[in-house]
Amino acid sequence: MHKEIYKRYNQSAGTIYSEQRSTDQQIKKLHGELLEAGVKYCVGNYVDIHGVPKGKFVPLSHFHEFAQGSELYTGYALDGLGQRPNDDEIASVPDLGHVIPLPWNPEVAWFPADNTLHDVPYEVNTRVILQKVLKEAEAMGFGMNLGIECEVFVLRRTEDGRLEVPNDDDNLNKSCYDYKRFMDRYEWIDKMATTIDDLGWELYSFDHEDANSQFEFDFKYADALTMCDRYVFFRQMAKHYAADEGLIATFMPKPFADKTGSGAHFNMSLYDKATGENLFKCAKADDPRGLGLSELGYQYSAGILKHGPALCAAFAPTVNSYKRLVRKGLMSYYSWAPVFNSYGSNNRTNSLRVPMVGGRVESRNADAACNPYLAAALALAAGLQGIKEQLDPGEPQEDNLYELSPEQLAARGIGELPKTLDEAVAAFAADPFMEEVLGTELRNEFIAYKSEEWRQYHQRVSQWEIDQYARLF
Repeated sequence: MHKEIYKRYNQSAGTIYSEQRSTDQQIKKLHGELLEAGVKYCVGNYVDIHGVPKGKFVPLSHFHEFAQGSELYTGYALDGLGQRPNDDEIASVPDLGHVIPLPWNPEVAWFPADNTLHDVPYEVNTRVILQKVLKEAEAMGFGMNLGIECEVFVLRRTEDGRLEVPNDDDNLNKSCYDYKRFMDRYEWIDKMATTIDDLGWELYSFDHEDANSQFEFDFKYADALTMCDRYVFFRQMAKHYAADEGLIATFMPKPFADKTGSGAHFNMSLYDKATGENLFKCAKADDPRGLGLSELGYQYSAGILKHGPALCAAFAPTVNSYKRLVRKGLMSYYSWAPVFNSYGSNNRTNSLRVPMVGGRVESRNADAACNPYLAAALALAAGLQGIKEQLDPGEPQEDNLYELSPEQLAARGIGELPKTLDEAVAAFAADPFMEEVLGTELRNEFIAYKSEEWRQYHQRVSQWEIDQYARLF
């Protein structure tokens, strides 16, 4: 029964609540199915500014009220939802088109949710903003497909709070695709892979990634709203199954200074809302640049590049994110991370990549800690602007950009992306397009919280400083 519910409600985007509320008949039907499946409780998960899930649990006997937005929240208790202690409460409205009885506890049904204030869509909620931009795309005849590459570390926390690789022999300098270390985490991997398939997400590849005890799962793309919901659920699932083994799954972008970090590469394309046709797909012979990308795809890419530095704040939203976005850092080889505001074919030194098969654009800036709704909304809006203004991204870059000098990069018109969260937030604040897309309140909330995050980090005394200076001076 649980798998039938998965299939029925998790294949595509659910009803956007702001367009059409569920009828009493629809609510009653779903209630009956959940009751038959043994569900006892429901939770509607929305996310805060950081992409962290929040919500209240209700008994199934309260499902009708829950489905209509009965659960109220003091927004001031949450990060980045734009409320003060004297404001009215916001409500949570579950998307009944998506429901997952938790695979590890099927008595609980999980729903992605949105916020309202006084029964009106609350646009300081990032899932609401994504839906708003998707409606703008729809007015142009477009839908957005999105695939997110899910990278995650599975680690052990020591008694003194440090993170370490669970296996003593997982110490290869280059552990990418390693068979033995992959099999060491088989129990966790099998739970993840089995659940992804049970959910109908169409898992097609998974492997040991480049860093020690780092793994990647790739499943089929979906419409942008669905994929963002799945990514939020994926992070919860990975953490739960790791805890079963006394370990932690972390989406911290860069847990180890001398290892690669975790990305969440955004693979994006637009499709025709009437036919479903991929509008970025083009035969390489018909593409003067030879990447297999349509003119629409190039215009979309140009929009991303136009706002590249500002978008970096949403794609890579933590202090730690910029330990990942380096050419090499403390590693013995190049980091793979995008540090240039540029595009090309299979060249992974660009921030935008057009994979060999063409037909999609991959942003490599996004990391595992991003709020996917916020990042997707801004990326789509920037791409749509590129289409409206018929922007040209220039010629693709096919050289190893890591090895070019600053003078050579400048001669090609290639700028570097922000090197710290502080620089990224400054670029975000300086770009008026961010406020145009997000509105003043959400834009200001993001700047305020991320500026404070940087301030607090900068005021802390690190172990490196103690090691470096305590005996020296």
